[in-house]
Amino acid sequence: MSIHAAHRRTVSDQAAPHPAIRVEGVTVHYGEVLALDSASLTLEHARICGLIGMNGSGKSTLFKAIMGMIKPDAGRVLINGAPPAKARKEGGIGYVPQSEDVDWQFPLSVRDVVMMGRYGHQGFTRRPSKADRAAVDEALDRVELSEFAGRQIGQLSGGQKKRAFVARGIAQGATMMLLDEPFAGVDKRSEVTISRLLRELASDGCTILISTHDLHALPELCDEAVLLMRRVLMHGAPDLVLQPENLAMAFGLDVLNRGLPEEGGRRHAAARTENRG
Repeated sequence: MSIHAAHRRTVSDQAAPHPAIRVEGVTVHYGEVLALDSASLTLEHARICGLIGMNGSGKSTLFKAIMGMIKPDAGRVLINGAPPAKARKEGGIGYVPQSEDVDWQFPLSVRDVVMMGRYGHQGFTRRPSKADRAAVDEALDRVELSEFAGRQIGQLSGGQKKRAFVARGIAQGATMMLLDEPFAGVDKRSEVTISRLLRELASDGCTILISTHDLHALPELCDEAVLLMRRVLMHGAPDLVLQPENLAMAFGLDVLNRGLPEEGGRRHAAARTENRG
């Protein structure tokens, strides 16, 4: 077990009296648009949870509320029993954003991006210590990007970019990881590598919440799943949440192409939709 794995396990054990994430009746508006409507969710430590819902269902807004980036109009979020700001200040939350949320032209190397995860461990000078450099080297090795450490971040493939941000969370020693569509546009090697890393991190005590439209991969990767449509419609084992009649509540169609139950003598009409949100 690495130093950071031991740290995550220690923090997870200390926080055990409280759930890793507790979302209580959170409502968020963007002007007149209702993004979350009394959403509630409890996620225990060292679990991998898949967050699914169509475009506009509130997945990204829920992430922002959990990270403390937005203040809910109603309700509250607790991370290990405390406000999100405390977890952020302590470097407890790692985040892997969607590709379109990052300026890939910014002149940073892969090593620079991963080193950002160490900022909370450094002083005001932001001068990396021997321990910081060792943590970054270990994280790069775990995501299989050591040979690309000096490359400008925008020059990586889509899957390599995702792995670089996972490495940032590993170097940070995060006890919680939020991943927004980590498998979108990635190669098979990166998908396998990221999935393996997430299982390892969960075994080390890290709590992981993944927003994804790859529903077929959920049962193998995740311990549980959440179906979101501005509020939590269902939270349970992936096989249960992925039943066609449950998906129909959020998507209005059979996104797994398994056939929906009869309703009023007709099958639910399939409609084109996007799963990102």
